Amino acid sequence: MSLYVSPDQLMSDRAEFARKGIAKGRSVVVASCAEGVVFIAENPSPLLHKVSEIYDRIGFAAVGRYAEFESLRISGIQYADLRGYTYDRRDVTARGLANQYARTLSAAFAASSDKPFEVELAVAGLGFEPETDELFTISFDGTVSDHRTACVLGARTESISTGLTGLQVDMDLRTTIASIRSLLDSGTPVEVALLDRHSARTRCFRRLDLSAMGEGES
Repeated sequence: MSLYVSPDQLMSDRAEFARKGIAKGRSVVVASCAEGVVFIAENPSPLLHKVSEIYDRIGFAAVGRYAEFESLRISGIQYADLRGYTYDRRDVTARGLANQYARTLSAAFAASSDKPFEVELAVAGLGFEPETDELFTISFDGTVSDHRTACVLGARTESISTGLTGLQVDMDLRTTIASIRSLLDSGTPVEVALLDRHSARTRCFRRLDLSAMGEGES
């Protein structure tokens, strides 16, 4: 005998399933500062990156199932490369990429035949001034949110977000990193990267070694 499950209950169960998977992920913070957009991720693995470059002046961060967000990262690069080749590199934007991810995640969440993605994503676009940076988060169901100064992914989103209320986009990189790290698990190594506002290159993403900066181990 088949059992009837209401659409509301089905979507609620799928949302709960995805949230439980995401809640296991360690925290990631993305924030604007004077020098650019900084990404800081709690990450005990030096090889499995949670933070990456997607395209010119666009960065990506994620929490959740690694295999799932890695496939999304690759699809984002392919989308950006194709759009930049077909139109113009300037037509590849953080907003456009966030919307592309939203469509993918929303379709998977609505398809009852497959499980939803157990991931939460952040896409950042570097502006020429801190005030013009773009920060977006995309949830497991495709909901897109934009953020002014910083955004948080992972298990302790609410408490970390509360602690970040004092951040300002004109703070220097060292102060921003120190403020964020004070809110993360001190016993977990961090992965740190920067979209460098002052880089002369088109590709301005670089990974940071905090020990070389005098900020402790990265």
